[in-house]
Amino acid sequence: MSTHVIVRTGFAAALAGGLLLGGLAPTAQAATATTAGSFGPYGYGGVRLGMSAKTAKATGKVVAKGGSAPSPTCTAWDLKAHPTGRDSVGLFISKKHGVAVIFAPKGARTPQGIGLGSTKQQLKRAYPNLKTAASGYPYVTVPGNPKAYFSFLLNAKGTIYEMALGLPQQDCVN
Repeated sequence: MSTHVIVRTGFAAALAGGLLLGGLAPTAQAATATTAGSFGPYGYGGVRLGMSAKTAKATGKVVAKGGSAPSPTCTAWDLKAHPTGRDSVGLFISKKHGVAVIFAPKGARTPQGIGLGSTKQQLKRAYPNLKTAASGYPYVTVPGNPKAYFSFLLNAKGTIYEMALGLPQQDCVN
């Protein structure tokens, strides 16, 4: 198992990654499985994991963020429909792996109904195979997409305040 710590520009947010897996090649199935309202299993808002920066930009759904990404191999972006603040990003795109990590915007829900504000108990019910990384954060292989993971940050009250969809082999964050 490999643990990934995702650092958003300007502040640290530790997220757990899953097992190292091979690359994800976007397919027609992936394109149809991603709907605007569903966070996962292959992407969000018309942006799919594995899309190159050029392809993601061509969708018209992303905008590059100024400043530096946490890695020289990746660039920071936002979803146009869900801009983040100056000190945050919506997703990272790897030069090698394409869209590597997407952060859930407010209102986004996984196909299992989990979103920001969900409780730890709801998370455990939705994902019985939930694991805990060495960092202490819960993560799970995405149901319907074994080449991706969801990771979650919970506050002291046990509610999710941040979650991400990512590729385990990504090289944007560690």
